[in-house]
Amino acid sequence: MSAASSPSPRVVIATRESRLALWQAEHVKALLETRLGWQVGLLGMTTLGDQILDRSLSKVGGKGLFVKELETALLDGRADLAVHSLKDVPMDLPAGFALACVLEREDPRDALVSNHFASLDALPPGAVVGTSSLRRLVLLKALRPDLKIEPLRGNLDTRLRKLDEGQYQAIVLAAAGLKRLGLASRIRCAFDPAEMLPAAGQGALGIEVRADRQDLLDALATLAHQPTWLAVTAERTVSRAMGGSCSMPLAAFIREPQQGDEMTLQAAWGEPGADGQGVAGQPLVRAEHRAPVRSFADAEALGERVAASLRAGGAVWAANAPQP
Repeated sequence: MSAASSPSPRVVIATRESRLALWQAEHVKALLETRLGWQVGLLGMTTLGDQILDRSLSKVGGKGLFVKELETALLDGRADLAVHSLKDVPMDLPAGFALACVLEREDPRDALVSNHFASLDALPPGAVVGTSSLRRLVLLKALRPDLKIEPLRGNLDTRLRKLDEGQYQAIVLAAAGLKRLGLASRIRCAFDPAEMLPAAGQGALGIEVRADRQDLLDALATLAHQPTWLAVTAERTVSRAMGGSCSMPLAAFIREPQQGDEMTLQAAWGEPGADGQGVAGQPLVRAEHRAPVRSFADAEALGERVAASLRAGGAVWAANAPQP
């Protein structure tokens, strides 16, 4: 470097301290160092979502509890950017924050993890399956109404430990997290999206910054994977249009472009039921539309169209809806 050259920018990434969150932060750190030549540090934090483990997220404020402390660190200058699993990020960011980019998606599917059973069909009648996701609950109940769904909180390693201790006969996790931590061997089967539709943004990482950091917005835009960003924008628009909660019984997933820039967006909505165990025999509300997606406006229009079809089919989110 010549004497006239500017020193490499130094930035700090705010991250949760779970093993998966640290992997994600280290992944982004490596990208920033290799592609942009930046010096990067990490600021590990414990969020409220990590601390509250005795209640389901839908009862205590949703998945936004995983990002609030990280946003505070951005606001007060302790950190410059935050790395999130996009499915944990609220549909509308608070004023003053922006999504700088979305990285290429990992496997978006849900995975069945079990020590004794190779598939959902192989589980015995009344088997106990762990998940605290309303989406997974209603989709599992649609496939197997006999299953007993029990809450499952904690980071990925904690969830696997609870399975290994025998508290559940199977648990359902995101395939992306298992693969990122080198735990793909724990996956007994990955659900076809046709039967177990993923959550909006599942498998994708997003980088959040303060909205006034134009320097970061410009630089980080070069890391964006545009097909993934357009796809998750369409998916997240469905969630926003249905009420904006990360904890709704909603699935939304857009497949890879099939012909040119055309994308097919599928969504499903279920009813968790008064007992938090789903309503046996009650059909899911499903919607599907296909359209060319060349811009964020196109993606949002497709998401709005699918949400309108869900509402027309009877999907309604009430603030006092029964929750497990």
